[in-house]
Amino acid sequence: MKKYLWLCFVFSFAFAKAQSEPNTLNFKLLRQYDSISITEPQNLYQNLKSISLGNNSSLSLGGSYRFQTEAFINEQFDKNQDQTDYWFLNRMMLHAYLKLGRNFEFFGELNSSLISSKMAITPVDKDELSINQLFARYQFNDKWNLLVGRQNMRLGSGRLVDVREGPNVRLSFDMAQLQFKNQKTEIKGFYALPVKQQEGVFDNETFEKDESLLALYWTQNWINKTNTDLYVLHKEKYNKTWNTGTAKDKRTSIGMRHYGSWQGFKYNNEFVYQIGSFGNENIIAWTVSFNVERQFNTAHPFTIGIKTEAISGDESTNDNTLNTFDALYPRGAYFGRVARFGPSNLIDIHPYYQTKIGKINLELDYVAFWRFSTNDGIYNPALLLDYPSTNNERFIGNQIGGITGYALNKFINLELESNIIFPGSFLKQRNQGDTLYHFVFTTEIKF
Repeated sequence: MKKYLWLCFVFSFAFAKAQSEPNTLNFKLLRQYDSISITEPQNLYQNLKSISLGNNSSLSLGGSYRFQTEAFINEQFDKNQDQTDYWFLNRMMLHAYLKLGRNFEFFGELNSSLISSKMAITPVDKDELSINQLFARYQFNDKWNLLVGRQNMRLGSGRLVDVREGPNVRLSFDMAQLQFKNQKTEIKGFYALPVKQQEGVFDNETFEKDESLLALYWTQNWINKTNTDLYVLHKEKYNKTWNTGTAKDKRTSIGMRHYGSWQGFKYNNEFVYQIGSFGNENIIAWTVSFNVERQFNTAHPFTIGIKTEAISGDESTNDNTLNTFDALYPRGAYFGRVARFGPSNLIDIHPYYQTKIGKINLELDYVAFWRFSTNDGIYNPALLLDYPSTNNERFIGNQIGGITGYALNKFINLELESNIIFPGSFLKQRNQGDTLYHFVFTTEIKF
């Protein structure tokens, strides 16, 4: 811990001078989209962020380090078992971004995700050393470009395809993508294979065709502050397990997202309909999601919002139709870092409150969960069946969460998240009726 605190101090001191210079340096979730404009480097750090290679060519180096302490009490809602534990997670990522002339771009990013003190390690916890991203992009002209290689990816608001930033190991795809983009329209089509993470050094499984994603995604800005996403996503996966069993899952997701602002309100609403086959069964599944919020500009501005979703589950195990919705590749922390329930067979109501006081960000939220169908179980964020259907109860539980974030400067952020889940009748009848407590403290340094 002393080494960790010393590392934070060194980075903070080293970057203080870089922050004070009159240049643009804004970090993004995906570092290939960083906003960097350094006209006259004043120190070693700024030189590394903008290395001129002549003839409109440049190289930028950077990375991030994230340290987390995570703890659970009654992780499976049963205090009679030893389910109180804590562990430490470390993630280091280093990247290089090379631009050659006006047409070629190359981006590479190494990842090292480590964990200690946890007994049951999952694929999203540990990956000692791997290539997180490695792609080349060719810009045909101002509108068309081609990308080939490995990439983290978020489509829309990340409900179906996301970076998976919450867990320790991100999700990567090996893919080929063709993109068209102008001021009002963005259309991308791609074929992608998800990378299967392993725990060791450069041992991830790649180009495994037992799981694939084919997509066409169109984003349109119609008028000021009004936008629509229309998309078709086709996913195939062998040996997928739902409540009814295990088989090959082939499904097409047809969706629409409408988002923007109107008279002081921001909205983000989405509908997805799925068809396909699961073994010998047909697939008919769907989800609808609404999110509306409004900011109040008082002495201390704050935002109040509400989210609500209905996500289909299987109506019967005796018919020839599977109704369980597949959220494809959703956020690993779909309802917070506590990550007990995933987006399948679910109804939820989620009001929240956000504010900022100086450099401190505060967020409070409440979520109530129900099963959509009492004939289907409850899945975790990885869409694995954690709680099979064993009774006819619908109410899963109540979750109360809070996040306090502090931005020390543009390079260092601290965050404390806590969650409490009070089990409902569905869990209680499974003899899982004890309150769950969850805490995670995060320090992230970007450079």
